[in-house]
Amino acid sequence: MTTKFRRGAAIAVAAALVGVGLVGCASSGGGTSASSKSYTFWDPYPQFDQSAAWTKLVESCGTKAGVTVKRTGYDTTALTNKALLAGQQGNSPDMLLVDNPVVSTLADAGILTSTAENKLDTSAIDKNIIAAGEIGGKTYGVPIGANTLALYYNKTVLKAAGVDAASITDWATLTDALAKVKAAGKKGITFSGINTEEGSFQFLPWFWGSGANLTQLDSPQAVAALTLWTDWLKKGYAPNSVIQNTQTTSWQEFATGDYAFGENGTWQLGNVKQAGIDYGILTIPAESGGPAAAPTGGEFLTIPVQKDAARYATTKKIVNCLTSTANFVTTDNTLSYIAPTADAQAAQVAGNAALKPWVDAVKAAKGRTSDNLGTKYPKISEQLWTAVQTALSGSQTPEAALKAAQTAAAAAIK
Repeated sequence: MTTKFRRGAAIAVAAALVGVGLVGCASSGGGTSASSKSYTFWDPYPQFDQSAAWTKLVESCGTKAGVTVKRTGYDTTALTNKALLAGQQGNSPDMLLVDNPVVSTLADAGILTSTAENKLDTSAIDKNIIAAGEIGGKTYGVPIGANTLALYYNKTVLKAAGVDAASITDWATLTDALAKVKAAGKKGITFSGINTEEGSFQFLPWFWGSGANLTQLDSPQAVAALTLWTDWLKKGYAPNSVIQNTQTTSWQEFATGDYAFGENGTWQLGNVKQAGIDYGILTIPAESGGPAAAPTGGEFLTIPVQKDAARYATTKKIVNCLTSTANFVTTDNTLSYIAPTADAQAAQVAGNAALKPWVDAVKAAKGRTSDNLGTKYPKISEQLWTAVQTALSGSQTPEAALKAAQTAAAAAIK
């Protein structure tokens, strides 16, 4: 994810391609000999042209390694599909930057080298962030940064309702604050509950914050989390629009200045300043207090399998350059990411104190494919967002919706 959430639909498409076999024309990827001075790099940033700081950084790291790096940016879905096709044909790029849940799909397809094979050092990476790239006891790639979710709050709205943001420490105190906001004639909280990966992404902090686990969607803890959301709608603390809200449209609601809270990510920091809202940031609370684990977004820099293993030495130099502390800070500030190492995080906060709550949120975050879910995650997530939709619309109770989701997910991951 860069300035917006990178959707999980690509993961499902990729997994389907793996299942049915990959066909297509040859891509302009790797497979070049070690003697070649040209290295290829694919990333999910088509918005960056040749003049962009990111492009210049990639090229400069190539120059330091004594080679030329040809960078190509693709839309997330296209990138995943192209990577699968190129890998199946033995024609992968030298470096591949992908959304973290996609790592398990590519690793499962045999396209990526592990860090044990390519000797990338991940010892300084925060354990909860690197976990998104761990599959079957092996690690694939290095995260270039992470983003996650928290609660933006409008200080003006809370003051009018007599609410002290510091008093919000768990679900009960948050719900009490929403009641006071409504009583004061203001709007409560907006979020994204749409029936896509964005809906699952936004529900996961509450799901995990209840103590629920993705392997058991219909647990009492999971029911409590979904009941929290449905009760907010019934009591008018959240608008019915959340059922179809994307993270973008949810943000647009918060940006009107009418809402006390908006669940969203680091990528909205520039927008909240433009909106002119006197805002603060709260880590999403767990049911009984403390920070809830929110899902991590962000990309992993991976090294695909090459026919000529001699190329890996130079590729490693380029990757090490891109993931140095100084370049982590430069890159992650540009992409609205929190760096994945303590040293780089400290440098970010030293340069911008407003990032401190986000560093805390990222430290409490969790990868969607963690717990060794790997390629099972997209199948589980689809059933989770379906249950959220069904319950929010009133078609089923949270209990019934999650029971159906668990049955369908269990069947899908057999």
